[in-house]
Amino acid sequence: MSGETPTERKDDAAAIDALQSEPMDRILNQDEIDSLLGTHDFPLADYQHSGMEKIIGAGFVSHERLPMLEIVFDRWLRMLTTSLRNFTNDNVEMTTDGMRSLRFSEYVNSVEPTAVFAVFKAEEWENYGLMVVDPALVYTIVDVLMGGQRGSTAASHSHARPFTMIERGLVERLVKLALADFSASFGPICAVNFRFERLEVNARFAAISRGSNAAVLTRMHVDMDGRGGDIDLLLPYATLEPVRDLLLQQFMGEKFGQDSIWETHLARELWNTQVELEVVLDEQTLPLVDLMQLKPGQKIALRQGVDAVVHLRCGSKRLFTGRVGRRKDRVAVRVEDDMIRNTDDDTEVPMLRAYS
Repeated sequence: MSGETPTERKDDAAAIDALQSEPMDRILNQDEIDSLLGTHDFPLADYQHSGMEKIIGAGFVSHERLPMLEIVFDRWLRMLTTSLRNFTNDNVEMTTDGMRSLRFSEYVNSVEPTAVFAVFKAEEWENYGLMVVDPALVYTIVDVLMGGQRGSTAASHSHARPFTMIERGLVERLVKLALADFSASFGPICAVNFRFERLEVNARFAAISRGSNAAVLTRMHVDMDGRGGDIDLLLPYATLEPVRDLLLQQFMGEKFGQDSIWETHLARELWNTQVELEVVLDEQTLPLVDLMQLKPGQKIALRQGVDAVVHLRCGSKRLFTGRVGRRKDRVAVRVEDDMIRNTDDDTEVPMLRAYS
């Protein structure tokens, strides 16, 4: 090449001769691989994600934890286990994979095409949820309720055929049973009724939310002597929004920002509060010029008589009425009417007050 010096050409020729002299089955070491790929001088810690990778990573949903919802799902697991034992007259064991957040479309695209979608409505929250029964559990329930032999594993195999009306009817009974227990599991937190709406076998007709919306998913695995399947419950976060504050509690009955010990102490100390009580003998409205001309020694004639009713106030609130008298060598007021609250306009006007 025209830009190379004689020394550089000699070095390149020596490198080529060295490579040709080496056997063809020689294995490159990691440093040589990194050098060929161009990653030797770029540490992983300094790697910057491209725009496309950021867009792909946006599919991951990070949402706040709902401690009380986890308790609700645990209660539902125990209640549904008992209900299914009574429903099938069989030995039923249920486990859960916990709960996680994901996008609605991400879940729908991962469900088996032959699964059954049950759409239900939370009446008090005026929104919807989705319960999905996989084909293995559908055939297990049908086999058990129709008198199949215990321990048979044939029912756990799904078939690529549409479900019959009898099978759909049995699944509907299962879903209604599960929804009744799910409503009861919310009882200690709030009153809600999950009402069954319809069964769908096509995910497109079970769209209860936008594909990009976040939802919470819990999966219950049902086992009946080696056969069974899964029940998935999907609740969009928009459905849970009316009770979000309740589900954020760390324990049952938690009250954010309140301390019962401090409330009791404050209520006890409140009775020892010192308040100023005013006895108003008379109120007059005077022109400002007359008020400015008042001097020591001048007398102000009150319009009240000796036995006139006076008012006792705390701040701007009228509490009592009474009459002025004498007790020993002091002026006293005898209270006659209790707790007369002044609900009139409290607008203050310039007035002259005489206090005992």
